[in-house]
Amino acid sequence: MAIVAVTDAEFNSIINENDKVIVKYFADWCGSCKLFAPKFRRLSENADYDGVVFIEVNAEENEEARKAAGVNNLPFLATFKNGELLTGKPTSKEDRAIEMLNELKA
Repeated sequence: MAIVAVTDAEFNSIINENDKVIVKYFADWCGSCKLFAPKFRRLSENADYDGVVFIEVNAEENEEARKAAGVNNLPFLATFKNGELLTGKPTSKEDRAIEMLNELKA
């Protein structure tokens, strides 16, 4: 599944209209964000996570989406289940992303 770039304008509708969503928050200047991007893309293409919507949000340009997950560092991952924040953590580790995805699917 493709990763969808989302702004504040679409954020709430995306998380409320989809049962399971994982969000990657990033900034253009963030080196760790750039290094994590291919890992996130690879996870989005993994059949184990069919049914999970993968989105990315530029944290500097989308304050409301950033506040929804309590972003305090970048890169930051957040999972939403049925429109509610399930978990949010700053991480650039693929194994942590996998843990979050497995919690989301449970």
